[in-house]
Amino acid sequence: MNETPNGATNGAIVRCAGLSRRYGEGEAAVDALRDVDLEFPRGELTAIVGPSGSGKSTLMHVLAGLDRPTGGKAWIDGTEITGLDDDDLTRIRRDKLGFVFQFFNLIPVLDAAENIGLPLRIAGKEVDQGWLKELLELVGLSDRADHRPAELSGGQQQRVAVARALVSRPAVVFADEPTGNLDSRSSAGILELLRKAVDDFGQTVVMVTHDPRVASIAKRIIVLTDGQVAHDRQVTSADEVLELMQSAD
Repeated sequence: MNETPNGATNGAIVRCAGLSRRYGEGEAAVDALRDVDLEFPRGELTAIVGPSGSGKSTLMHVLAGLDRPTGGKAWIDGTEITGLDDDDLTRIRRDKLGFVFQFFNLIPVLDAAENIGLPLRIAGKEVDQGWLKELLELVGLSDRADHRPAELSGGQQQRVAVARALVSRPAVVFADEPTGNLDSRSSAGILELLRKAVDDFGQTVVMVTHDPRVASIAKRIIVLTDGQVAHDRQVTSADEVLELMQSAD
């Protein structure tokens, strides 16, 4: 059964229709996504969960323009991205998207403040120093702004990555296993930041995770199984997320 949360059809910042992704050909072909229809409303945190091989990371990569579908269409902030060339896709990712990955992907020779402002400088834009200061305060690194990644803990490095994802005020932040490389205490801090970005700044966040506890910070859970949506509904606890995941096996 594919439930649709109330209001999901209104104000979608990201959506897809008939989205499919096949790898390989003939008998060796693998359908990572099969005819997926989804909408992600503005200003919400949605978690995509499922077992390894369920298609959750593939879905995020296709929605973010990091991979191309073999069927269907996807839109970001009203722009269909599935037909864009590489240059236009690069511009969409630069101007509309923020990313948080399991591995922090910080530039070793830049300090925390420089890493945060890097997406704007790459785009040829000025870094709003007031906004940069606010982000450093948000992630609790005001006193570490001039520290390079090697001088920061793993949790602090991921806090820099979260601030970097937010600095351009993107239409949507995609987070792929954002706590997968962190201990439980650091993980809790990162999840609190993502939740605050949604609640305080109205940010849209789409997060991929295999962990029910991580997913439970989202109000809406999408469970994928074998490249298809098994459940799409609102939840209130990690136990409820786990129950949904187990029922989809």
